[in-house]
Amino acid sequence: MIHWIKNNKVLFLIIITIIMLFVNLGILQTNIMEARNIISAREMVNQGNWIFTTLNGLPRYEKPPLPTWITAFFGSVFGFENFFWLRIPVVLVTLLLVYSFYKIAIQLDLSKEQIVNSSLILITSFYVFFAGRDNNWDMYTHSFMLVSIFFLLKEFQSKKFNFLNFTVAFFFLGCSIMSKGPVSLYALFLPFLLAYFCVYTNRIKRNISITVLVLIAGCIVGFAWILYVRYFDAEHFLAASKKEMNSWQNHNTRPFYYYWSFFTQSGLWTIPALVSLIYPYLKNKVSNKKAYKFVWLWTIFSVVLLSLIPEKKSRYLLPVLIPLALNTSFYIEYLRLEFKNLNSKTEKSITNIIFGLYGIIAFAISIGVYIYTKNEFANYAIWTIPFSIITFFLGLLIIKGLKTKSFDQIFYSSILLMSTFIIFGFPLSKVTFSEKYYSSTSSIKKLEKKYNIKTYETDGFIPEIVLDYGQPIPTLSENGNVSLPKASQFGLLANKNDSVFISKNLNKYSIKKIGEVNLNHSLKEQKNYNDRIQKDYFLVQLK
Repeated sequence: MIHWIKNNKVLFLIIITIIMLFVNLGILQTNIMEARNIISAREMVNQGNWIFTTLNGLPRYEKPPLPTWITAFFGSVFGFENFFWLRIPVVLVTLLLVYSFYKIAIQLDLSKEQIVNSSLILITSFYVFFAGRDNNWDMYTHSFMLVSIFFLLKEFQSKKFNFLNFTVAFFFLGCSIMSKGPVSLYALFLPFLLAYFCVYTNRIKRNISITVLVLIAGCIVGFAWILYVRYFDAEHFLAASKKEMNSWQNHNTRPFYYYWSFFTQSGLWTIPALVSLIYPYLKNKVSNKKAYKFVWLWTIFSVVLLSLIPEKKSRYLLPVLIPLALNTSFYIEYLRLEFKNLNSKTEKSITNIIFGLYGIIAFAISIGVYIYTKNEFANYAIWTIPFSIITFFLGLLIIKGLKTKSFDQIFYSSILLMSTFIIFGFPLSKVTFSEKYYSSTSSIKKLEKKYNIKTYETDGFIPEIVLDYGQPIPTLSENGNVSLPKASQFGLLANKNDSVFISKNLNKYSIKKIGEVNLNHSLKEQKNYNDRIQKDYFLVQLK
């Protein structure tokens, strides 16, 4: 098997990429960000809100619409109920990321083995494949920006001006801005430029001039929608802008050093990534010192710039993982070439610990999966048994590779371990599912018919519930302005946090609980139980 992989590296990369992105794509539950995107896409199709985008029937200008346009197209063809098809757009965009990354590695004049291996590291990095299966805005903006970076890099290295390189570079830069504003421009593009011009100083004036032209043309494309909406719906646009700016400054604020553990977001590659960041250790061990310095600086600049922003979330580290995968590949390439000849006891110990740990993890999974599914084994044996057998076999290959000093065997077995988790591990996530509390919005639709009422929410809505409901749920309050229905009775979705609103605004009504919406597939005592996606349903009647 390892021999076949070594002789078919590119095909192996394609197979692994397909596994990491397509297999079991529709299994995981949606989250708040993905739900927002899909709701807006659904309202584009059902209500025609393609330019003046909405969320739950209200103006939604916090995010540009390109990802939602793409999602709306797929939703119009395949419907808005099947999450597999609704996630295909982000999968395709992630494929574009991997392809662009592969081509950038070629432009850096790396060996064929390192080019493929760096791409394998990228697609098996935890947050990369996770974001590539979650249809929100993040992957779009960074994928499109990486395409722009690739063609700009080609133009930097071209002997004369190439109009195609220039056009594609500014167009995809514009697409990135149209996906999430200037986020990737700041977190991926700017660090790339700083790192590149620090290392590659030849023809620097020409390349800076081209960069300025690409930026100007790209911003014209990217900010076109923003300027249009700003002009024709200034009130709602300015309110959204103020809300977004306030979030960046005051929401989820963390200390400067919050991102210093960024390498852990690469999952499987956490320790190799950390070693690759030790520049003094690795700089004289790599064959292409300039390229290593460039991607190392690209990674560091990206982390530093993100650290300057007060609002911090783990998912914002996605752009860092792109150059980090390239950076990690230099350490992997060093081990591939020198693994059999390591003389330093320290180096031997580190490599044995790193990859021995992979083997131990594989063995632990092969045993632990039976403990995890013990109460539901009969229902999940089709996944549990092959998962256990394959992980045990891969653990043996990794340990054997350590003994025989076969780094290729260790590396590719680790990649296969990750893909095995996607194939057989993801379906086992349903082991903890319970229908004890689950109650979809179909239950309140029955109550709507029974009592001849329309459903409302208080002063806020839950995107996952609105997505499940299938259409907008009006709110009783917007921007602090309360507007009660004229009907003598109506349905109200509310929870304990809405008690103040109810006592203040609905004191002329009698309120009776008649149902519940609870989208949790977990028991209340489990850690992943989410109170946010549970609401009581009340019949509200004038006294």
